[in-house]
Amino acid sequence: MHGLRASTVVLLIAVTTFLAPAPSVPAVAGPADPEPVSLGTLSVPDTAAMERLVASGADLTERVRPQADGSVQIDAVLTPSQLAALPAGVTRASGTPARATAKSAPTQQDQLVVERAVWFKTRDGYFLSVEASSSAAQAATLTVTWQGRRGTTGQAEMIAYVDAGAYLGHQFSTPVPADDQPQRITVTSTGGRAEARVQEWPDGERPDHTGRGYQKDFITQYMPPAQLNERIKALHRQFPRLTDLIALPYRTNGYRRHAQAVLGTPPGSAVVVTSTAYGSEGGNDLSVEVVAPAAPGRPLQVTVNGKLITVSLATDGSGAPVSTAAQVVAAVNAVPGLPVRAALYRTDPGAGVPAPAPPVQLDDFLNAPADVSRAPAQVLALRIGERRDGSRTGVLAYSQEHAREWVTPLVTIEAAERLLRNYSRDRATRRLLERTDIFIVPTVNPDGANYSFYDFNSQRKNMTNHCPAQQSDPALRNTWGVDVNRNYAAGSLFDGYFGASANCQSGTYAGPGEHSEPESRNVIWLAQKFRNIKFAMNVHSYGGFFMWPPGAYKLDGRVTLPRPSQQDLAYFLRSARTIEEAIAAERGTVIWPQQTGPVTDVLYSAAGNSADELWYDFGIYGWDFEVGADLWNPATRTWEGVGFQPPFEEGHAEAMEFASGLISLIGIAADYRER
Repeated sequence: MHGLRASTVVLLIAVTTFLAPAPSVPAVAGPADPEPVSLGTLSVPDTAAMERLVASGADLTERVRPQADGSVQIDAVLTPSQLAALPAGVTRASGTPARATAKSAPTQQDQLVVERAVWFKTRDGYFLSVEASSSAAQAATLTVTWQGRRGTTGQAEMIAYVDAGAYLGHQFSTPVPADDQPQRITVTSTGGRAEARVQEWPDGERPDHTGRGYQKDFITQYMPPAQLNERIKALHRQFPRLTDLIALPYRTNGYRRHAQAVLGTPPGSAVVVTSTAYGSEGGNDLSVEVVAPAAPGRPLQVTVNGKLITVSLATDGSGAPVSTAAQVVAAVNAVPGLPVRAALYRTDPGAGVPAPAPPVQLDDFLNAPADVSRAPAQVLALRIGERRDGSRTGVLAYSQEHAREWVTPLVTIEAAERLLRNYSRDRATRRLLERTDIFIVPTVNPDGANYSFYDFNSQRKNMTNHCPAQQSDPALRNTWGVDVNRNYAAGSLFDGYFGASANCQSGTYAGPGEHSEPESRNVIWLAQKFRNIKFAMNVHSYGGFFMWPPGAYKLDGRVTLPRPSQQDLAYFLRSARTIEEAIAAERGTVIWPQQTGPVTDVLYSAAGNSADELWYDFGIYGWDFEVGADLWNPATRTWEGVGFQPPFEEGHAEAMEFASGLISLIGIAADYRER
């Protein structure tokens, strides 16, 4: 359940080509074949409709773009069935740019306040971002006129943000291009006017100067979990005096599943057979057949001969099979010691008679090479620093809570490589390792990451299936798992906060309880074990956000988690601007000001996220990167999203710039003093 900043939402429906190899899709899908997915666009009229959409299993991304008519554009991963059965009030969008709808003009002069007016320069030119508020709230129509250097001018209309019934102000849907550096703005409405000077953004402290011979650019490809772990192991072997390798205590489920087969044909006559052992531990060796004796009056029987399970259907007086799917399920489950269990297909009543079928081999449907371990995984952290005894300010950088975010581990690996390989040659780097204690976890969710690389590119969650039998047939396997970044204990779904789902098939499924998953327990173990950690960066993709707590609110009244003090909020923002300077220095990518701030202010409510728990329960300054900022298309004069797995040339560039941002955060930690 996502609480968005406006009353209407639009999701982009456009087929996205992913990079990972995937199993071929049969021309005619069978009962064991998952539906394909695509990124795509919907119109959602209100928060209640959004709640119904997410509860139905829709998987929303972190790229949110408000529109001029009060709607919001958000990318989502959807199946054809989800598109065909949209919840009440949700419709497919045409893709035509939205126009502003007419609003009732205030009957008296409204007061306008310019909250922020900034310009920034990217490799594509100058852009303007303005945020303002009106005493007439969303009823006001605000227009911005600006003057810039060399006599340049421009004008653009602002849009109102209304989230869960609360007016949050006006701003541009996206930063608008300017011919030159804007210098002054005038905001007008039907009855109000305000002026302001335009400031530079991000205008933070410049990155530390690095000496000649500074090395960077150590990544050459997207890396699955095994390669990521080998990379940090190799760094530990090469730099034993500066590193420790920490094996986190909670092993994951593992890249493994129980083997399955579907007997019969839905609806009505289908039976799902599931091995009691994981597929990699013998389940894949089993076969099941359905036979009809060529004799009348035979009973329903289930027998085992080695690895073959035979279901012999009962026959009537004429010799015709009469066993229903429900009776087959009961018969299979009544045999003691049988290496499989049976269930009806979803909500089918099981009144039909399964047709006889030759032996069908059970399959866990996992396609990774045999050298990819199926065992429970041990998550690793690389600890970097001259003095790793708790006496230095700790920085935690962790990535890939969401499996499909392939760029994010590259950010942490690139940062680790730079820190260690430049220690002996660069004074600024040496200072960082003298004054900080750095913990890097390249992949929090290795099981899901393997599934994303080898089976289903769009996998967001881990691989632990908490769904009941009615939601556990093999065609639903791409919907299983827990959203690790909704499984934490501060501001969670279980505390009544908005932005996670209790539906086990939803993209934001919070799990059966707080910290139910080893992946979230590992992150919190680090915070509990190493109390010197004062800073944390949770690296996500995509959309180009830089955020901090509060990250969740209760829907009734839009009550957020307690906002940090003004002093802490100022520190979050000041640090963010410095870090964003480092990001921009790499290739000119600027994180938008309207996407820099508390999660609930700039994105949506995300109940049970990790940064909230680190901040509220441990006092750790917890940030979130959303790497992969939109790219400006000068031909269409629009901002375009990059996706979870962009071509590696783009992914590499994102990793380079956000690794610079991460190192800038470590620089902030090096200067930190407890208040």
